[in-house]
Amino acid sequence: MKLIKRSNNTQTDDTQTLGLSRRAFMRNSSIAATGAVAGASLFSATMMKKAKAETVDPMAKTEVKRTICSHCSVGCGIYAEVQNGVWTGQEPAFDHPFNAGGHCAKGAALREHGHGERRLKYPMKLENGKWVKMSWDQALDEISQQVLKIRDESGPDSVYWLGSAKHSNEQAYLFRKMASIWGTNNVDHQARICHSTTVAGVANTWGYGAMTNSFNDMHNCKSILFVGSNPAEAHPVAMQHILIAKEKSNCKIVVADPRRTRTAAKSDHYVSLRPGTDVAFIWGILWHVFANKWEDKQFIQQRVFGMDEIRQEVAKWAPQEVERVTGVSEEDMYKTAKLLSENRPGCVVWCMGGTQHTTGNNNTRAYCVLELALGNLGVSGGGANIFRGHDNVQGATDLGVLSHTLPGYYGLAEGAWKHWARVWDIDYEWLKNRFDSGEYRGTNPMLNMGIPVSRWIDGVLENKNNIEQKDNIRAMFYWGHAVNSQTRGVEMKTAMQKLDMMVIVDPYPTVAAIMNDRTDGIYLLPATTQFETYGSVTASNRSIQWRDKVIEPLFDSKPDHEIMYLLSKKLGIDEPLFKHIKVVDNQPVIEDITREFNRGMWTVGYTGQSPERLKQHQLNWHTFHKTTLEAEGGPVNGETYGLPWPCWGTPEMKHPGTHILYDTSKPVAQGGGTFRARYGVEFEGKNLLAEDSYSQGSEIKDGYPEFSDKLLKHLGWWNDLTPQEQKEAEGKNWKTDLSGGIQRVAIKHGCIPFGNAKARAIVWTFPDRVPLHREPLYTPRRDLVTDYPTWDDSESIYRLPTLYKSIQQQDKTGQYPIILTSGRLVEYEGGGDESRSNPWLAELQQEMFVEVNPKDANDLGFQDGDMVWVEGAEQGKIKVKAMVTRRVKPGLAFIPFHFGGHFEGQDLRSKYPEGTDPYVLGESANIAMTYGYDPTTQMQETKVTLCNIRKA
Repeated sequence: MKLIKRSNNTQTDDTQTLGLSRRAFMRNSSIAATGAVAGASLFSATMMKKAKAETVDPMAKTEVKRTICSHCSVGCGIYAEVQNGVWTGQEPAFDHPFNAGGHCAKGAALREHGHGERRLKYPMKLENGKWVKMSWDQALDEISQQVLKIRDESGPDSVYWLGSAKHSNEQAYLFRKMASIWGTNNVDHQARICHSTTVAGVANTWGYGAMTNSFNDMHNCKSILFVGSNPAEAHPVAMQHILIAKEKSNCKIVVADPRRTRTAAKSDHYVSLRPGTDVAFIWGILWHVFANKWEDKQFIQQRVFGMDEIRQEVAKWAPQEVERVTGVSEEDMYKTAKLLSENRPGCVVWCMGGTQHTTGNNNTRAYCVLELALGNLGVSGGGANIFRGHDNVQGATDLGVLSHTLPGYYGLAEGAWKHWARVWDIDYEWLKNRFDSGEYRGTNPMLNMGIPVSRWIDGVLENKNNIEQKDNIRAMFYWGHAVNSQTRGVEMKTAMQKLDMMVIVDPYPTVAAIMNDRTDGIYLLPATTQFETYGSVTASNRSIQWRDKVIEPLFDSKPDHEIMYLLSKKLGIDEPLFKHIKVVDNQPVIEDITREFNRGMWTVGYTGQSPERLKQHQLNWHTFHKTTLEAEGGPVNGETYGLPWPCWGTPEMKHPGTHILYDTSKPVAQGGGTFRARYGVEFEGKNLLAEDSYSQGSEIKDGYPEFSDKLLKHLGWWNDLTPQEQKEAEGKNWKTDLSGGIQRVAIKHGCIPFGNAKARAIVWTFPDRVPLHREPLYTPRRDLVTDYPTWDDSESIYRLPTLYKSIQQQDKTGQYPIILTSGRLVEYEGGGDESRSNPWLAELQQEMFVEVNPKDANDLGFQDGDMVWVEGAEQGKIKVKAMVTRRVKPGLAFIPFHFGGHFEGQDLRSKYPEGTDPYVLGESANIAMTYGYDPTTQMQETKVTLCNIRKA
């Protein structure tokens, strides 16, 4: 419809000419829309009262708040309209640099999350099988007393702190700090099971484990390869940028996916590969690149280390072998290689289809090597563009809600802890004494990676003599996490039964509250949505965006940071936790938290984005160019939107942020850079530093190591520091100098603080130095297991024994002949608790299903619409509706992973607290998904296992 501009700067449409506004139409039609979902139960007294309460005075003043969509990490801007404290309407921000007025179904339905009827309304606990209302004080008293008792008996590692990508940056940072002061590394969040293999693989290739360019810069792509990524459904607004590239740059789109997706429908070339064969597929492309001499030889010579070893592995992947392993023909492989080589610059996009494998780190490294071979890094229109799946999964990762690192990817070595102890102004020895002082298999819990979220089940169930900590996990905090997004659902239920206590902190009760047979020991604490608080979030492209508070907390809910404060008081750790963070009316001041992580996160350049600078960007969305993301005039002229990290130095340095990582065509002071020097200056006698390649304006015309006080003195630049900076910088490097002086002086001379090195095509610290194809643990191709076996079982990865060969050696193909994979739907997000509780979205997708090829359906004796059992290779089974479709090949089945509330055919709706059950329930895909973990990160394997399907 034609949009009409209104005087108050909001948008309406031409239904106004009919005497009915669009919002009024939507409001009046809501009963019909939701009625189809929930039936008569929707017309409760509370719903009717709520509808009446939302009928506000049409003459009341409308406040317009600027917020960011709380779904995927594209970071779309929203104008939320509020009257008398009620969120009455919303518009996509037409002037926002990312979405420019675009929305997906989830974004268009955001207002309902703020006023969601199915939310938790007050604290509750399960007592004798009944949900009992509690006060906040009583709930926190009981919870804190129990966890302190468990700590006394079993040590701090027996309590697990499971955080969230749904937190703001400030809340995520505070959560990791709280777990640290509690004394454990048993803390993690969703990134472990979506992009941990990306972060590890990419960071160990060229320095940082994040998206190198941006959605907007993809306008300049000449080609894009999508591997295990389906943005048409998972990131619809990102798809708009991709379609702009087709129109503007005649971009060639190649989609490699086992399933013909909606993204594949827009491709120039679609390749169907067997699940779990990504490395073989990429090496198959490179075989043709090398055979035809299409590689960028100068780029490789100057900026890449170890490509000769890659060539030796690629030589083994002649077209016949590639087809034998992947199922992709020589013709398709050649066409793919030719398209990517002839249309440069190009980027590679991958999502969980590439990461969620036992070989996930090998996959992500192979994608990076392809881009290095083609010279597609550090250029506009090139890069590795990794789409993240939750609104702040990038930020929560950066802020360290992870079991293997502290904020800013500092790791867990003693020096990292000492750095953060200085930032927090806490005595290091006191902090050290908060941790278990024991040694387990020679490891110290403070310096040892904690149990990741993918394995908390084993932390509960494994014999404690096999775990590198004092005792099993006995209590779980599920703080904004959907447990149905994890594999091995049957074992998870057993683990939940064994726990002493479960604490669920969330706007919704989540599947965790009901997918067990407990009668007590579960607490529900109602957190607000992100629309009832404020702070910053980091989009996939590394831009940091500020959110307004749209409405005050509804019901008896509290913002996550307030809950952390109240709980920390009960636990006796509030003083060190909030030593330099002001607390007003029990709420820590968000801006103080931002400034504190600015003070410490030098490694990734989270230091220049002060709250004031971020708020200026928020108020000036309209000034940023929709492709370059550079402000054109106005108060932030020349800065990149959201000050994407690294934003070097202190806020006073006014670094503009880094739009494109590793771009040597710009000075560092203007967002340019090189590959990071993380691994010394040489390896096996060979030079690791860049050769004849450096950032524009660099005074060092070659590669150089990372900056430290010693390097500044060696170069004669030490006196460029002020006396105060010299005092702080003595004995420090660019990551630990809290004054920022080392970074300032390096940039003054045109150098990047982290050095100028070559990217690593090989990673000698990983299980496979060169990425190798290894067959999935549950593979139907028994003929390939001998040639491409998995790893040997390990006694200890992330504190736990991990199985590989002992599983792969079991031949399950006779009983489970069909490959099972999973993925996203456009209507729902993550575990789906929030989005399935939204009546607008619930109307769009009401049933869990399995996609099956017509041949398989005919062979197995069922038709489209029949109910079927899908049983995984470890006997977990789900009862779902059959969708018979040619999207999947014979021998392959696909299931979405957003459903929950049913368990192996049983409807658990009655187990929810009254009024909180989502409109749509269904079986969790991960009840049928099986064991399998990447050895570097413990990423779970959800994209390839085996199953059988039979009519129910």
